[in-house]
Amino acid sequence: MISRRTLLKILSVAAGLLALLAGLAAAAWLYPRQVLTVESGPVTADVLVVLGGGSQARPQRAAELFHAGAAPKIIVSGAGDDLSNQRVLEEQGVPAAAIVRESRSRSTYENAQFSIPLLRELGAKKVILVTSWYHSRRALKTFEHLAPDLTFYSRPTYLDDAGRVPRNVRQEEQRYLRLEYPKLLGYWLRYGVWPF
Repeated sequence: MISRRTLLKILSVAAGLLALLAGLAAAAWLYPRQVLTVESGPVTADVLVVLGGGSQARPQRAAELFHAGAAPKIIVSGAGDDLSNQRVLEEQGVPAAAIVRESRSRSTYENAQFSIPLLRELGAKKVILVTSWYHSRRALKTFEHLAPDLTFYSRPTYLDDAGRVPRNVRQEEQRYLRLEYPKLLGYWLRYGVWPF
C-alpha cells in the first residue's frame, strides 16, 4: 500500500508535468513560426522538390530558387497538384526539361515515399524541399526519416527576407497551421517520424 506521503509526491510530480506540458502547448500555439518552420537558408542542391498542396506560392518559390541557381532540376510531387505546379513553374520561366512529375502521392508521407526513388534515379545527394512554412518541419523530418542517406534542406514559402511570417497570414492558412500540431504527433505515432 502506498503511503499518503508517497501519494502526495506522485501527485505533485504529475501536476508539475501537466503544467509543463500545458506551458509547452501554449508556447507552440502562440509561437507557431518558431516551432513549425525550418529554414535552411541559402543553399545549393541537386534537386528541388515542390510538395503538393497550398496555393501557387510553393511553385513560385521553387521557380525563384531555380532561377537563383539553387538546383538544376525540380520534382513536383502530389496527385493533381503536380500538373498545376508544373504549369506555374513553366509560366515562371522554368524549362519543361528541368521538371519531373511525381503524380501518385496524396500525403506528405507519400510525397517522400514516391519522390525518393526519383531523387535516386536523378543521382541526387542534396535536396531542397519547398513547401509552406507551417508544413516545413513535418515535410523535412519525413524525408529525412525515409532517406537518411540523402541530405535535405528546407526553403519554405511565406517568409519575408528576414525569415519571419508576414503578419497578414490568410485565414485559410491559420486553419492549416493549427492542424499541423496533431499531424506532427500523428506522424510520430504512426510512422515513427520524430518531429524534433
